[in-house]
Order: sequence, then structure tokens, then C-alpha cells
Amino acid sequence: MVDVTVMGAGVFGLCIAWCCAMRGARVQVIDPGGIGAGASGGVVGALAPHVPENWNARKAFQLRSLLRAGSFWSQAEAAAGGVSSGYARIGRLQPIANSREHALAQARAKTAELYWRGQAHWRVIAAKHEENWGLHSAEGSVIYDTLSARIHPRRACQTLAAAICRHGGAIVGAAQPRGRIVWATGWRGLQEITQSPECGVKGQAVLLQLDRRQAPQLFVNALHVVPHADGTVAVGSTSERRFDAPESVDARLDHLLEHARAAVPALRAAPVIARWAGVRPRTKSRAPMLGRHPLRKGEFIANGGFKIGFGIAPEVGEVMADLILQDRHRIPEAFAPESCVSSGDGALCLQAKSRTKVMDTKADAL
Repeated sequence: MVDVTVMGAGVFGLCIAWCCAMRGARVQVIDPGGIGAGASGGVVGALAPHVPENWNARKAFQLRSLLRAGSFWSQAEAAAGGVSSGYARIGRLQPIANSREHALAQARAKTAELYWRGQAHWRVIAAKHEENWGLHSAEGSVIYDTLSARIHPRRACQTLAAAICRHGGAIVGAAQPRGRIVWATGWRGLQEITQSPECGVKGQAVLLQLDRRQAPQLFVNALHVVPHADGTVAVGSTSERRFDAPESVDARLDHLLEHARAAVPALRAAPVIARWAGVRPRTKSRAPMLGRHPLRKGEFIANGGFKIGFGIAPEVGEVMADLILQDRHRIPEAFAPESCVSSGDGALCLQAKSRTKVMDTKADAL
């Protein structure tokens, strides 16, 4: 017997399956590509918050998830028999370029006190070039936030998979979907809904052999530099709206690495040990799409994590388990699938909504 079937073994799908399993549901996860085969199989793993200003439901949702991440991943690792996700709340440094950026960072420090409520901090501190990275700040200061964390994406997916299986669930390449069905199928799943090719952004990233596991991560020149617990450092990523080869690396990655090494001296001699490319699912509003599936009557969807998927995944798992198992709705309105009609997908989503109504009518007639 299966109570919940999750289509897709990325971080959203696995978190939902795990949260349902912890509540006693019998779960199966189906993915022909295997565990973390899409965007969730990347190397970067920067769990970083939105800037603490212009507060809204999306930022509050992310904050709840980032704050619960430590206990969530610790519990999953214990259930998985010690399989490490690579999670650690290590904080993040961002160099400040000029006096205008300094003033803005100081203002954000005050709003962080208000919205983060002392559970994490956003501070402006003096740059210390000799420590860890040799990072240069033209203004002499850096932003240091204590909310940012790291995770090893591929290992985190393996952690969840092991926890699910040890809890009686199954992860398979093919099977008959049974019970309540959840679709977490990445950018191609979004294409099904919108009929648009612009449902994903390709990213390329690189993994270097460099042990900075005790250092905070960096955000410099719009790049994430993340030190992992295994003695590697990930740098990423590109953002490519147009692409022909979703999983192929090219010269863009070479340029990315060149810019990162110019900004961070500690990276210059570190050898490259892996290169990665994949497509991150993205709705036009950039908000995740969570709730009842707009095309599949009686089924559910969790998609569109884009660049913050791992950061919000623990909270996504919880609110989706609430909806799937208890019909309890705690999902922000901005994340509802139908909200994309007013957030930019326009006629394409209206078409999808119309198709849903047709399906509902046919089902009622039967």
C-alpha cells in the first residue's frame, strides 16, 4: 500500500516524501533519472537569505525554513544512519564597494534586527584580508550575516533518500503512482503547465580542491563561493535564460572561474576537480509553485525553487505535508499555482487554468 507518491527525486520531492513519512504515511518516490538527477544534483549549496527589507510573505517563509534547517537536516541524517548532508550554518561575507553600499548595508542591519528578531544578524564589519580568503573590499568593510548556511546538494539528496528508505519508503525509477500524487519534476514540469520554454535558467558551477571548511561562505561579484565540509569549495553560478545543451559546460564556466579567482586570492591556485551544469526551475514571479496541481485534478505540485530551492525545502516539505495529509493550507498566497496568472505567465497560465476547468467538468460528468 502507498499513501503518497512523489514524482521527482529532487530536493522538493524528497523533502515532501520525508515529511510525509515522518507523519506515518507510506511513501514512494518515482524518478527515472535517479536521485538528484536534475538541478538538485549540483555542487554549490549556498543557503542564503533575501536581503532584509521590503518584507513580504516570501521572505518570511524563507526565514522560517533557514532557521529550522539545522534541526531538519540533523533529524534526517540521524534517520539515514549518519549519511551527512554537509549542512552547517557558517554565515556569509559580502565585500562593500563604496560609501553608498555601506550606508545601504547599515540600513539593512537595522531591518534585520526587526524582521529576524535576534535569531540571526546582519552586520557591517571591518574587512580582514589575511583571514581565510584574502578577500578584498574596496571600501574596507564587509557584510557578515549569521543566517547563511551551506549544504552539499548531492549528499543532501542522498541523506533524504536514505532516511525515506530506512523509514519504510521506496525510491524507484518506474512504478504505478498510487495514493495522493505530488509532482516535483523540475523545469520540464513547469513547461507542462505554461507551455512556455522559459521555465528554467541554466546554471554552470565548478568545484575546487581547497579546504576552507571552517570559513564563512562568500558572495562576491554576484557569485557564491561555498566551502564544503569535505575540503572542497564550490563556485557558482551562471544564469542563462537561453541554452541549447542543458547539461553541458562551456566557456561561460571558464569566465566565471576567472572572475572568481580575480576577486578571491585563495582560489587562484586551487585545482578544478568537477564541473557541473543544469537547469533550475523558475516561474516568472520567481516564487515557488506550491499547492494543488492546476492541470491534474486531485493531485499536487511543488516546483520552481530556482536559486533558493535547498534553502526553502524544509518548509516546503512541512507545508505540503500539511496540505496532502491533513488538507491544512499554510502556503503563502503568492506561491499558489493560480497566482501565476497575475504574476506574468499571462495567457499561457490562463490556458492552463482553462484546461483544468475542462478536466474538472469531464471528471464531474463521469
